[in-house]
Amino acid sequence: MSRRGRAAGGTLPRMRHGVGAALLAGSLASALLVSGCSDEKQTPIIPPETEEATDPPAYDPDLEAAAAVLALVPEEATALAVTDFDQLRLQLEVPGLTSEDPARKRAAFWRKVPTQTAAMTEGLLRPMEARLAKDYGFTQDDVLWEAHFGGEGSEGWVLKFRDDLDMRGVRRAVEDEVGPLTGAQVAVNERVVGIGTASDTEESWAADDDLPGLVGQPAVATYVARDCIPFDDAFGPGVREQLASGPAHDVAELDELGPFAVAFGADLVTARLGAARVDAFARAALADTLPESEPSFGDGFQRPVADPASGRIGYAIGDIRVAVELTIERRLPFAICADAE
Repeated sequence: MSRRGRAAGGTLPRMRHGVGAALLAGSLASALLVSGCSDEKQTPIIPPETEEATDPPAYDPDLEAAAAVLALVPEEATALAVTDFDQLRLQLEVPGLTSEDPARKRAAFWRKVPTQTAAMTEGLLRPMEARLAKDYGFTQDDVLWEAHFGGEGSEGWVLKFRDDLDMRGVRRAVEDEVGPLTGAQVAVNERVVGIGTASDTEESWAADDDLPGLVGQPAVATYVARDCIPFDDAFGPGVREQLASGPAHDVAELDELGPFAVAFGADLVTARLGAARVDAFARAALADTLPESEPSFGDGFQRPVADPASGRIGYAIGDIRVAVELTIERRLPFAICADAE
């Protein structure tokens, strides 16, 4: 689906510039809702172009949101959450909604987002929208997608604005240190703003051979983790020792798991565990044999269908907010580590 800027004839040329311990659920949840300030010494949000043909893929705005942002996420980050507001607008039947639309229409959209969609953020700019609209001419409604990452002392975020937005207002808001934009870096031509981004694609998630294959398909929201989830993180301390012999055997028989992704659509969610997962069926069945979470995993993720060849597990979405909560808090049975002792 074309972005609003492309439909309006504002398409940018394809940019090929180089771009720049498991994450605690609390730190990621915090990163999804608030921003941090950056150090005094900033690295460019779009790092300088490199020349070697073997370099990792550069930042490409034409890619799906989660795929595009990989080149901006520093290698030390352990988790990434991306919300594609352009897809959300399509889902809620207001395609192309921007700050130029009537306030009533925009307010109706935002009333639905928290309860009817898989959005993983409330919108970084929402708390100061009135000031941004009045003094700088833009709001959260001009953001195409928003990404937050964190872990091991690395936290940051990236906003991608619509292609036909005049970025002078955004640049002035950053210079004036308005709210979460304090300390941000701006790549005007790419219409990207962020904090904590990678300074070199070779030091970004794009350089990890396992990660690009987990993203790239259209999604409302995507969660990506660099590694599996320890059993205690998913179910709580002491639960592993109390498992009956059957479930304990199921866990012990799992193959090792590395990076994984969870991509949300309007009605379906897809877990991607990497190609050729002979344990895909076993992982899909774990929720039925392991202790229930609160809220229940089955309330959010329903009727699993596993495909060992592609390493995917598809679910129908039940309670969409339960599914998002369990994902952000990393309480996902299908993604637990094989070595759970």
